[in-house]
Amino acid sequence: MSGRFMMHSRMRSNHVCTMKNLNRRSRKLHRLVVPIAAIPLALTALSGAIYGTVLAMNIDAPWLLRLHTGNFGIVNLQPIYSPLIGVMTLVLIASGIALLAGGRRSPSSIQN
Repeated sequence: MSGRFMMHSRMRSNHVCTMKNLNRRSRKLHRLVVPIAAIPLALTALSGAIYGTVLAMNIDAPWLLRLHTGNFGIVNLQPIYSPLIGVMTLVLIASGIALLAGGRRSPSSIQN
């Protein structure tokens, strides 16, 4: 019976280590992607909101629409901008859910 208990305990220990590693990887991925994704996501949301408001006042702002879709003058990212925004959003959601599912860290385990 003790051998069975030890095997179950070892399996549980491995599972806990795996969850900690998954949580650690999710945190690292989240920390990496958030600064990269924040600027284009904020720019897209802000320019879309402003464009909608300006258009409601019967003011046409094609430059704002180009900015909203990823055309930054010299750098035109329109062919990849929407899929890039979509993938970054999905990665942020997935890593955020993984962090939530992993639970909160205790203050003593926070190392940076």
